[in-house]
Amino acid sequence: MSTRTAVILVLAVTGAALAASVIFYPSLPERVPTHFNLHGEPDHWSGKTSASLALPGLVALPLLFMLLGDWLSPDHFKVGAFRPSFNYLMVILAVLFAYMHAIVLAAALHPERSYARWMIGGIFLFLAWVGNLLGKTRRNFWIGIRTPWALASDAVWIGTHRLGGRIFMGVGLLGAAAIAAGVSPVWCLAAFAAALCIPVFYSFWLSKKLEKQGA
Repeated sequence: MSTRTAVILVLAVTGAALAASVIFYPSLPERVPTHFNLHGEPDHWSGKTSASLALPGLVALPLLFMLLGDWLSPDHFKVGAFRPSFNYLMVILAVLFAYMHAIVLAAALHPERSYARWMIGGIFLFLAWVGNLLGKTRRNFWIGIRTPWALASDAVWIGTHRLGGRIFMGVGLLGAAAIAAGVSPVWCLAAFAAALCIPVFYSFWLSKKLEKQGA
């Protein structure tokens, strides 16, 4: 995805988030839930004005990474090495923040309803979406499974992220299905955390294997 296209999409998503804040602002309570626990229950609230502006601001945050990512990165870790995939991932991040903004507005307008499945199930689907692109990333300091061994070697980075991408996709889809089926979000998130350990250990193992081979 070109930078121009990605910027336009992020601006469009940000505009939609701001429009939602403006439309629903008169109906929002003075305290809006802005943080949720592992069960999807609100455990922190903010004023409606700050919440209405701060969350759309997060939606626009990926713009900074797209425009300044290369400038901020040291040599050999430039995002330009995988610019199309990086741009796509930034769009995904903006959509995720917009989705969370929608959940926050819904929880504020209808506090009697539970949004745990929508919130955590949606996050799992976004993880699967990210997993589809993870294998196309290259060494950088912003996104990915940044173990010391992966950051030290292109070969280890690529191998780690190809495996990690498949794990993200599998766990994301299974997690979303499990949430929809009524499985506790705590168990689903614990399973994801355990699965995330696999590419970390694989990164170490692959690094040592390549060292023995003299690569």
